[in-house]
Amino acid sequence: MRKLKNTVVLGLGGNTGNRLRYLSIAQKNIGTHLGEIYMCSNVYQTAAWGITDQAEFINQVIAIKTPFSPIQVMQKCLQIEKEMGRTRIEKWGPRTIDIDVLLYNNCILKHPLLILPHPFLHERRFVLKPLAEIMPNKKHPILQLSFLKLLEICEDNLPVEMVFVF
Repeated sequence: MRKLKNTVVLGLGGNTGNRLRYLSIAQKNIGTHLGEIYMCSNVYQTAAWGITDQAEFINQVIAIKTPFSPIQVMQKCLQIEKEMGRTRIEKWGPRTIDIDVLLYNNCILKHPLLILPHPFLHERRFVLKPLAEIMPNKKHPILQLSFLKLLEICEDNLPVEMVFVF
């Protein structure tokens, strides 16, 4: 593999099947196909966001070092999801695994396949809580507020509870 020079933050989640097992498999696949995982948050559980009449999700944030471009990272994440049985039937619907590219270095990007930073990360407590855990002082590339501050002012009131210490 080429030199691991880019820092990428990924959000992992799911609400069907053995959720912890799917997170573990996703991490293994990310480590194999994308690069070195060097930080992992604890695992959190929250009610579904968007379509609320479905099983609770578990979520985690990981940081990796990768040689790949943002679009290559997104393509590889989509491939991992597909290989793990993810089917895209309904936006915000139930899923075995979801891998969101939250940040890529401090890149700001608008591409048909990927928007960076993730356009909703500052609005979702289930992303901000694990993100603030592993990178409390890192600033959002556009808003220029730390993830800890964004968590403090987040208007999303869904409870986010730690379920597994990683």
